[in-house]
Amino acid sequence: MKTNLSDKNGIRTHKSVSPEEIIAAGGTTAFGIKSGKNNETLKKALKKSPKPEPFTEEEWGSLMEQMANDK
Repeated sequence: MKTNLSDKNGIRTHKSVSPEEIIAAGGTTAFGIKSGKNNETLKKALKKSPKPEPFTEEEWGSLMEQMANDK
């Protein structure tokens, strides 16, 4: 799910948080509650988002090659 984190002038409209901050808050649900976010809103947005597209054979082959080379 891609979101726009800036307004039309390029000013950031959303704060970025690290995984460590989320864990320190007590996990994802606790973080959402503490930051005033609603999990139901997220669920609705995910249901409305386009279905993920599977990798093409070429993309899959390239990924497998990269993984083999990174070992």
